[in-house]
Amino acid sequence: MKLFARTHADQQQLARLGAAVRTRLDADPHIHKLPTDKAEIYAMGAFLDETECWQLTAMIDMVAQPSTLFSAEDAAAGYRTSYSGNLDPHHPVVQMASRRIDDLLGLPSKNGETLQGQRYMPGQEYKQHCDWFHTSEPHWKVEKRHGGQRCWTAMIYLNDVEEGGETLFTHLGLQVTPQKGALLMWNNARVDGTPNEMTMHAALPVIKGSKHIVTRWYRVREWA
Repeated sequence: MKLFARTHADQQQLARLGAAVRTRLDADPHIHKLPTDKAEIYAMGAFLDETECWQLTAMIDMVAQPSTLFSAEDAAAGYRTSYSGNLDPHHPVVQMASRRIDDLLGLPSKNGETLQGQRYMPGQEYKQHCDWFHTSEPHWKVEKRHGGQRCWTAMIYLNDVEEGGETLFTHLGLQVTPQKGALLMWNNARVDGTPNEMTMHAALPVIKGSKHIVTRWYRVREWA
């Protein structure tokens, strides 16, 4: 009797896309890889200029609503206390930022979710979480029809936070301080295409000032 290794949802696609983006980012001299061999996390400074950051910040403030979660239990526990909202995908500034991320990663634009803006005020946070979907949860039945698993995450800081608001990769002990215009990217899977628990991360509470970011998540297939 043959024994087969357990496979994960979209594993082959995650491995293929991971390799393609990894090769692209490793070859770019303007991109810095964070010092860990347990996850693929990259950063690039000055990805957006000050005017572009200001425009996106203003758009976030116009659409921001209390952030939601798939789990009602986590929402009730104050797991995510920020405000967020999807930005108009037809707005020229949103199209510019989305396309620029697409081109940098080399991923199809159709695989990218709508650019989402998030705003954190003093005391607000998003406790540790991962961006890939737990396929045992009820929401996976819907998400697998909407492009499947998330492969890469791209997040842009739109302002310098006076105090707090760092992005902490909790299992790695790596902490990233918000810097206006900087882009942070990571592969949500391992090289073999299995979900990488080492990408668990948290948005630490803002202590002083505010924090605005935009995030674009990519699926392994066209996002619907």
